[in-house]
Amino acid sequence: MRFKKSFLIMMTVVLLVVIAGCGGGNNNAKPAETTNKANNTAQKENDPANTATPDDGAIDHSKPLKLTVFSTTANYAGLQTGWFAKIIKDKFNLEFDIVASNLTGGDTKIAAMMASGNLGDIIIFGDDKSHYPNAIKGNLLLDWNQNDLLNKYGKDIVASFPKATEKAEIAFGGGSAIYGMGNNVASNPKGASEGKDMTWGPDLRWDLYQAVGAPEINSIEDYLPVLKKMQELEPKNANGKKNYAFSLWSDWDGNYKMTLAKQFANMMGYDEIPDTSVYVKADEEKYYDFLAEESWYMKSLQLYYDANQMGLLDPDSLTQKFDDVVAKYKDGRLLFSWFPWLGAANYNTQENIDAGKGFALVPFKGELMYSTGFNVYGGNGIISIGAKAQEPERIMEFINWMYTPEGAMISAGSGTAVPNGPQGLTWDINAEGKPFVTDFGWKAYADQQNTQVPEEFGGGDYYYGQNQLNFSFIVPAMTNPETDEPFDHNLWTTTLERNPSKLDSDWRAKMGVLTPKEYFVKNNLIAIAPQGFTGKEPLLMDKTLEQKNKQIGTIIQQYSWKMVFAKNQAEFDKLNKEMHDKVNGLGYAEVMEFSIKKAEELFEARKSVQ
Repeated sequence: MRFKKSFLIMMTVVLLVVIAGCGGGNNNAKPAETTNKANNTAQKENDPANTATPDDGAIDHSKPLKLTVFSTTANYAGLQTGWFAKIIKDKFNLEFDIVASNLTGGDTKIAAMMASGNLGDIIIFGDDKSHYPNAIKGNLLLDWNQNDLLNKYGKDIVASFPKATEKAEIAFGGGSAIYGMGNNVASNPKGASEGKDMTWGPDLRWDLYQAVGAPEINSIEDYLPVLKKMQELEPKNANGKKNYAFSLWSDWDGNYKMTLAKQFANMMGYDEIPDTSVYVKADEEKYYDFLAEESWYMKSLQLYYDANQMGLLDPDSLTQKFDDVVAKYKDGRLLFSWFPWLGAANYNTQENIDAGKGFALVPFKGELMYSTGFNVYGGNGIISIGAKAQEPERIMEFINWMYTPEGAMISAGSGTAVPNGPQGLTWDINAEGKPFVTDFGWKAYADQQNTQVPEEFGGGDYYYGQNQLNFSFIVPAMTNPETDEPFDHNLWTTTLERNPSKLDSDWRAKMGVLTPKEYFVKNNLIAIAPQGFTGKEPLLMDKTLEQKNKQIGTIIQQYSWKMVFAKNQAEFDKLNKEMHDKVNGLGYAEVMEFSIKKAEELFEARKSVQ
């Protein structure tokens, strides 16, 4: 899938300011075999006349409305096409033209958009730390309380997620205004929020790992010799191209740190506070400097350097983008994946898994999986409406719908996993009122880019037809009150009871559990970060420190890549010293002082849900 650090960002999400915190006999049924309830639901989804109506009259959908969506997390730019485009066209008569700073320009693009005085109609921020409050200060965002917009057209948000709107008002709206809504919101603050899979792995090519004897992994460094044996066993893919263990990309880096040097910290129970110098423990009041030699950021740079020296690191890593890496997973050229939604989602086609080939979790001894937990206040990803947006009531109606069970069932998984897709095509409701995945759905989920969607559902391939905003509205693992099952199709009873593939059967037999999440929970290897709110405005950097921090972040990012591709250990060490000397000279101590205050703020916020 295409995901961004928001997930990474989003799943790596720690609310700084304010937060702390496979089926049964019905899964092969055809759409025509569903109940009247399902047919009525599908009919309702495509009928603009059935949208919520405010007290002063219904919204007029007769004229098409093309919206500019500026997303700092999207990995796609241009017109939204395919099945999701058809759904929003039929239901709301809306079209989306997506502008993605993640693809071109990064922070420079964001700054240019802000300077223009117009961020577009819908704006998605990867976090709420700098760009979002700056957009508020610049009067670039619409207040949802203006003209009672939220109460009239966002009634489901108001009724279902009051804590999230409370946080929005207090943290960023001076107690009276609402400029956006958090991502991954939930109605229950307890437990791990992930679905069948956790956010991180690590996942290895399970078939090759078994073929080399499935050696025990006692530490993260132990993966390297195992991966080398796997590479030697299968040095090239079916097309004769060289295989690698790791393949990196830089287009998620932004202007701070090397994004792919933080994942092992997540597998040790820590996560970063974005744009600060600390990593914080999920379930304890502990933090550490990410530039300290013992930190997993620095250890990751050493690991990638060692991997490169062993011929395990893809040399294209310096220049390629995320989509290039996705293609390599799909082509069977990679052996390691940090995320289940990357390796498995692109290589584990039905053909491969039926043959016993594919990616699966291979944990290491001492792994402690970080979980963001359910968040009633919403994550730090934000969706907003532009101050100059035309017909904001139609935009508010759409956003509200995405936070309803109907909207969530369609997009559940977007930004974190494979989305459910259109009812009646990829999934439906059986006679017992329970959701199940159709035969077409299993094909689409396993091979998204090669599965063509019927024209009546929007056409095109399944992958590019999905919601390209890269924003998860409701936590997919949350229970849908209409079905009493999670929104995520991977967690449906019909899915878990489905006949497993050869790959799944082998993995389950050896691991003694049905899912990766069950492995971590059963073995008490999960650290849940409570997601709370201090009840106060968040602590923000002043402009001077913010500028210093950006300069420091750029230095760290540039030197991190140089260190990974250093010629030898001596050069690695030399670059490391240069990096530390430069950031210290730029005021790293001041950033660290602020970062500690942010950690303390986080700890205070967690107490609100404990």
